[in-house]
Amino acid sequence: MSRISVRGFAVASATAVTTVGAVVGVASGSTAPSDDFEATAADATLLADIPMGQQAQVQVSSLTQQADAQAAAADATAKKSAEEAARLQAAKTAKAKKAAADEAAAEAAAEEKAEREREEAEERASRDEVRSATSFAAQASYTVAEVQAMARQMVPADQFQCFSNIVSHESSWNYRAQNPSSGAYGLVQALPGSKMSSAGADWQTNPATQIKWGLSYMDGRYGSPCGAWSFWQANNWY
Repeated sequence: MSRISVRGFAVASATAVTTVGAVVGVASGSTAPSDDFEATAADATLLADIPMGQQAQVQVSSLTQQADAQAAAADATAKKSAEEAARLQAAKTAKAKKAAADEAAAEAAAEEKAEREREEAEERASRDEVRSATSFAAQASYTVAEVQAMARQMVPADQFQCFSNIVSHESSWNYRAQNPSSGAYGLVQALPGSKMSSAGADWQTNPATQIKWGLSYMDGRYGSPCGAWSFWQANNWY
């Protein structure tokens, strides 16, 4: 409907209403038309007269709202994409850190193993440097002090106390000690005593030979005299 036709329709409607009002007024005894009907007719004319510019503004407002909604949706999508990218990057970083930590741990373990092997090699070298059993002149008999002096020269210094603890408990440093029930013999109570022949034929009379065999036994079975002493403390034998 065009602007003119709308206005005409509104005017016509107002006129009709006014006419009816006049008739009603006459019927009720009033000679003048009602002011309310005149105002209604005027308002109808003004409401029908909507400028085209305002209609354009309404359309622009609708398009603006649609654009805002699309922009908000785009922002939400971009935010979600950024969050997902951040999550993936964090997972990648965590994986890289774990790999680096594992590598560092492996390197530390390798260094620790190398250090341990070096210390063991030094300990073996230290043992090789101590006096051998054959370096002591044979005697008819030996005092406890003499036997202990031999042991100090044959056993590495860091292992001597552990060696001494075992010998003290087993034989009280008596190189001729013999257990009547088991047959164990000597300083370290080898069982049977003849085992010590691997260290020398004079195993029955030479404490140096017994020390040599006892040290070899403790190293071979427990790693060291201190390893043997730890076992002895837990079991009262070795």
